[in-house]
Amino acid sequence: MKFILQHTPPYVVSDLYTDIQQGHLLLDLLELLSGQHLPREKGFNTFQCRSNIENALTFLKSRSLKLINIHVADIIEGKPSIVLGLIWTIIFHFHIEELARTLACTYNQPSPDSSSAVDSSPKASRPAKKSAKIKERWKMSATKALLLWAKEQCSLHGSVSVTDFKSSWRSGLAFLAIIQTLRPGLVDLEKAKTKSNKENLKEAFRIAELELNIPRLLEPEDVDIVNPDEKSIMTYVAQFLQYSKNLPESEEDLQ
Repeated sequence: MKFILQHTPPYVVSDLYTDIQQGHLLLDLLELLSGQHLPREKGFNTFQCRSNIENALTFLKSRSLKLINIHVADIIEGKPSIVLGLIWTIIFHFHIEELARTLACTYNQPSPDSSSAVDSSPKASRPAKKSAKIKERWKMSATKALLLWAKEQCSLHGSVSVTDFKSSWRSGLAFLAIIQTLRPGLVDLEKAKTKSNKENLKEAFRIAELELNIPRLLEPEDVDIVNPDEKSIMTYVAQFLQYSKNLPESEEDLQ
């Protein structure tokens, strides 16, 4: 699988597990997402690669991200489970949390900034610990906010129900319902109800890519299974929320 990192100059990542081992890819990604300049070693020997990865992990920890069982040596070795765990942590923090933050007021979720209110209490003897608890609450709230948003889009289309980021998406109808809400007229939901799961998923991903410019992050085979990957579906659904945020104001008001 290849994907292009929107970096200047842009380059192609052909093997995530291998390319991430030098640390430069990781630092470039974090600089792009955060808008900050991070220290790095310019070379590619073992010491310099290790130093770059350490700088990346240190930066993530400085933003209060929990990197459980993610170690420099595992990334240098390109261990799939560790690399994927790290990438998911980055996706959740910089993309899903940022998007869900815009929904926080709507769904009355606790704001990340509420830590200051907690710490101002006379009994706030352990502000760091309390801040960590608030951070964990916000992560749950970010997931809940995204799910509530998806439910809201699908609720406009009768029997299309969403209760989670797993089996609710298997039929493909939830994806099609969201597309219909964002861009009315692109799909025929009644006709879709007579089709197979794979047909609906294939059609949803095709329309999303061609009409909404949403990257095809999933294949029908990834979703039409007993236990689809929750993180993958969340990441894909977040692209639709991002699209909705970029809609002209008049279209949002119409919805």
